[in-house]
Amino acid sequence: MKHSIKKIFRNLSIFLLLTSFMAAVALVLIMEQNNSFTKINNLQNQKEILSSIINLDTSDLELAKIQLIGKSNQLKLEINKLRDLHNYDYIGQYLLNNEKEYLADLSTLDQLADSFSKVAQDYYSKSNIKNDTLKTKLEQSYEQVISQINNTIFHNLAYNEEKFHILEKIAIVILVLVFLLTLWYRRRLNSIYQDILFLYSVDKNRATYRIFSSEVDAIALRIKKTNTSTENPAMIDPVTGINNNKGLLHAYAEKKGMKESNFTSLTIIEIDNFSKANRAYSQELTQLILKKVAFTISLHEQSTDVIARTDYNQFTIILSRASKEQSFRDMEIIRQSISEIKFQTQDKKPIHVTISGGYVIKPNNKHLDETINQAKKVLEYAKNTGRNKISQLRDLAEQEL
Repeated sequence: MKHSIKKIFRNLSIFLLLTSFMAAVALVLIMEQNNSFTKINNLQNQKEILSSIINLDTSDLELAKIQLIGKSNQLKLEINKLRDLHNYDYIGQYLLNNEKEYLADLSTLDQLADSFSKVAQDYYSKSNIKNDTLKTKLEQSYEQVISQINNTIFHNLAYNEEKFHILEKIAIVILVLVFLLTLWYRRRLNSIYQDILFLYSVDKNRATYRIFSSEVDAIALRIKKTNTSTENPAMIDPVTGINNNKGLLHAYAEKKGMKESNFTSLTIIEIDNFSKANRAYSQELTQLILKKVAFTISLHEQSTDVIARTDYNQFTIILSRASKEQSFRDMEIIRQSISEIKFQTQDKKPIHVTISGGYVIKPNNKHLDETINQAKKVLEYAKNTGRNKISQLRDLAEQEL
């Protein structure tokens, strides 16, 4: 069964979104865990407030009363902060289900704190400041509030321990899930990459390779069909192994619609001083030169291009490029590459191969034969004006003017 690249990438996109969501959830849980430490600090701060109340300076009772009111209000505010923090305790509310117990602890703490504040107000008065009974009652109330704070801290630590175990399990599940899915998609992406390499490879006859994706399988079948038709011996030049005239027409008909937005150029090149009538080299060396030139051209061939040997020393090159400038630049690169080919005769004399070419842009409304005839005229101009160059249609037009 072939796998769909579209489906794989759609699922991969979902996986990445899911991973981002899990990371966001983990961040929220970490921030919530930080709230637990804030609760502990809050309760410790309440202890300090209570201790400061019970140890107020009694030398100035009016100032002590003012300080008592401020610290009592601060104590009340700290308890309310604990209630607000609980609103962000998602694990406690929905997983541990400790909301009633936690709020009950805060309610008890609130009542004991109110009772302690009332006793303190009674004690810090002129008539009761030396009342030992009231002082003992204040100390007892203080111990009750401190004991309740300690109980709340103990319960909060127990909650945190339960939360930690839950977070630990969630983290393990997320890690395992992300790791396994990463391996899963890594294998699939690697398989897709191998499919692309298979298409890109020159050797398309790897019978042992099993195509992974349905899209690449369809492309491979289309390429195979095209190659089968172009491998017809009647369409192949026997010397160079590239297209002949028939193969050129067939290959152009197959590829002309592949990139309709591109510019199509047609260039006829001819090996200089290498005519059929004037054979300067042996047949073996002649064929070697033709093969080398054909091979050099094929090195620059793209999937939408067509190359063919269309005469004894002539080659026709059809390029499909995004711009006219790029197309002509690529032809110049081909000319330069051919000029760098080195041969030697039997008596060790060097052979310098050069080419002349006629380059034209094929309009969409013009037949291929008309463009070929135009290119031949431009080729003649190139040969008559110095050779070893690629001339364009505008060069011929300038001469006629």
